[in-house]
Order: sequence, then structure tokens, then C-alpha cells
Amino acid sequence: MADMFPVLRVLGILVMVFALAMGLPLGVSWFAQDGVWRVYPLAMGFTLCVGAALWWGMRRHARELQPRHGVMLVTLVWVLLPLFATLPLLLALHQIGRPLSFTHAYFEAVSGLTTTGATVLSGLDALPVSVNVWRTFLQWVGGMGILILAVAVLPLLGVGGSQLFRAEAAGPVKDAKLTPRMTETAKGLWGVYAVFSTSCALAYWLGGMEPLDAVMHMFTTVSLGGLSSHDASFAHFQSPLLEGIALVFMLVASCNFALYFVALRKGHWGGFWRDPELRATLTALLGGGLFVSLLLWIKDVYAPLDALRHGMFNVISIATTTG
Repeated sequence: MADMFPVLRVLGILVMVFALAMGLPLGVSWFAQDGVWRVYPLAMGFTLCVGAALWWGMRRHARELQPRHGVMLVTLVWVLLPLFATLPLLLALHQIGRPLSFTHAYFEAVSGLTTTGATVLSGLDALPVSVNVWRTFLQWVGGMGILILAVAVLPLLGVGGSQLFRAEAAGPVKDAKLTPRMTETAKGLWGVYAVFSTSCALAYWLGGMEPLDAVMHMFTTVSLGGLSSHDASFAHFQSPLLEGIALVFMLVASCNFALYFVALRKGHWGGFWRDPELRATLTALLGGGLFVSLLLWIKDVYAPLDALRHGMFNVISIATTTG
């Protein structure tokens, strides 16, 4: 049991950070006057108290995490953080007279944080805007990984994160030394993610989306999660330009972020384009999209340009798991 104490201490820190993230929907709710702003301080306060209790109770057990600790922490985070993520959903929907069961709320939270993109909610257009912001923000946080963000932040609090990074990261990134320190690697990957996110939101806004819609759909595009604030999803906008912007950022986000990081760090892109994984991914996505577009045109389902538009969007959306 004592072996769990360092894990619980770090978990407490992560829970407190997660509580602060609820400030985003709180700010949106207050600004938009959507009628549910009071629920967010309650959710934040409860989550913050639980996190503080874990951290304070285990403060004497501060030491570097071992590999087994990393595995335990990853498991606990992905199981427990969605529990706290349900609080804004449960409280806000109860306040507007659309009570949600705990099972449905937990499903929605897990779907968001894992970027699965399935939803049990309907009538999305009528939901308080802050609820949709929270749903989509969960996908953005989960897109790069809660724990990779934690690796970047925890050293500031005196907690090492290399074992956490190795337990959470997938593929060769966890073994490749992109930088001398895992913390620098995590910060670099999140930096790339932030640049793409900002670019995507600006592109959506300039393409005609309302500012909040642009931010929410940026959250779910760069994370490849695909949730929307509208029941009709992306079809709500009926805009070839916005669909083209989404295509670009789905392709960008589907590639290995370590390649972007290395290319930007070294200042040249030669190795980026020679990477076999990247070339295979882009060939499959673009080739599949062109093939389906051709079929739609040959079968007289759409005119040539419409066939290209719908074929490419649907294939790339599905193949990148954006949905």
C-alpha cells in the first residue's frame, strides 16, 4: 500500500490542475450568460479539494516515480479524471431541466478525454454554450495526452516525469531522445500542438465560423476527436471553404508530432518528407479520398467538384478517426 503513496501525491496535483481547467467553461458561461455559470465553481471547488487532500496527505512521500508508478498513475488518471469531468455536465444539465444519468455523463467524459468522439447527448444546438465548450475542450486536452502535459508541468512542482512519459506515450516517441530531457520533449510536443491549434482556430474564424464555434471545432479537429456543438456536426456550416480547412488540419494532426518537433528544432524539413510513416499515411489518406471521389463521380452521385469535396472529406475524416 505504501508504494501507492507517491502515485497518489502526483495524482492529487493532476486533479488540482484539472480543477483549474474548469475555469474555461466558467469564463465562457459568465461571458455568454448561458444561465449555468454557478455550477462551475461548485465543480471546481469539489475537484480542487479532493486533489488538495490527496497531495497534502501524501506530501511526505515525494520521490522520483519508478516505472511501476508510471503505469499505476496512467491507469488511475484515465479512470478517475473522467469522474471529475462529469461534474460540470451533471450539474449544468440538471440546472436547465435536462438531467443526465451518471453513466451517460461518465460515458461523455471518457469519450471526450480519449478522443473517441461518441456522444450520448442530443439537442446539442440548444445546450448552454459552456457545456459544449467543456465537451470539446476535454477532447483537446486528451488529444496530446493529459499525462504528456503533466510531464511538462510536474517538474515545476518538484516531481520527476520521465517514467510517466514512458508509460503514457505511444510508439517510438517514448524511446527516442528528441531532447536531452523528457520534460523538454513534452513541452516541445505541446508547443507544436498549441501552434497548430491556434492556426486552426484562426483559419476557422477567418473562414466564417463564429469565434466560439471556431475554438470548439479547433479543439475537436486537431485532437482528431470529432465532437461538435451542432447536431448536424460539420454539415451544419454547409461551407466548402470550412471543409477544406478541416481537411488540411485533419491531415496535419494525423501525422507524427515528433516529426514536426524535430523539423522545427533543426530548422530543415528534408527528413520530415523522407519519413516512411508520413509518406505511407499521406498516400493512403489522399489516395483513398481520390478513389472514393472518383467513384462518386462515375456513379453520378455528385458533380466532379462536389464528388471531390465529399469524397475527400469523408474518407479523411473517417481514416483519421475524426469521424
